[in-house]
Amino acid sequence: MTIKKLLTLALSVAMLFALASCGSENEGVQAIKDHGVLKIGCKEDVPNFGILDPQTGEHSGMEIDLAHMFAKEIFGDESKVSFQGVTAKTRGPLLDNGDVDMIIATFTITEERKLTYNFSDPYYEDAVGMLVRKDDGINSLADCNGKVIGVAQSATSRDALQAAATKLGVSVTFKEFGTYPEIQAALQAGNVDVFSVDRSILRGYLSNDLTLTEDKFSPQKYGVTTKLSNKTLATYVNDLIKKWNGDGTIAFLVGKYNL
Repeated sequence: MTIKKLLTLALSVAMLFALASCGSENEGVQAIKDHGVLKIGCKEDVPNFGILDPQTGEHSGMEIDLAHMFAKEIFGDESKVSFQGVTAKTRGPLLDNGDVDMIIATFTITEERKLTYNFSDPYYEDAVGMLVRKDDGINSLADCNGKVIGVAQSATSRDALQAAATKLGVSVTFKEFGTYPEIQAALQAGNVDVFSVDRSILRGYLSNDLTLTEDKFSPQKYGVTTKLSNKTLATYVNDLIKKWNGDGTIAFLVGKYNL
């Protein structure tokens, strides 16, 4: 191969690396800056994590605060964030389609999900629990033989409860719902016997006639989620979560919302 051909090949390789670098950067923070606002997928029905006030249209909760903190880091302005309400079923597709830049929505980190999405280090850890009617005499999963358990679509709660029930020799069935208020309503109406999701979420649905059992199943760690191909953004996000875990910022938010 001639020197001229070698130089041409070397230049081509260098250009490919440069283009790859630009593509990675454009998928990262720069892409968010380019569209002028940080697009966050959040929960709108989880008190203390992500809740939408229908009267004011304002979002609040620990995860909403995190979103504003990311906007502050990216733009120098915490208000440059737009929220898209998500459920356990819709959050993944919205991220895959580019409708949101990040998901901060009680998204549990699992090894299986890591094959599909980038997760940050955990910013909160919980366990699956059970909310029941006070008058039903259900004190634990052992009392649930023949009972119907309400869970969210595509959530990990069902697998956790089924594994625990099988181990106890308890037979249960499940009904899936799109939102947490729907499950609470089904529980209060007697259409399900148990409302199961993470205990911190269930505490937001306590009422005079509903109580939380002492059961704790399958530790759930929440991470900020980004598109699998967007390694640049994932690194940026994780560096900030590490920083906020280390300097007490996240601990402050947990205390602020009594989590």
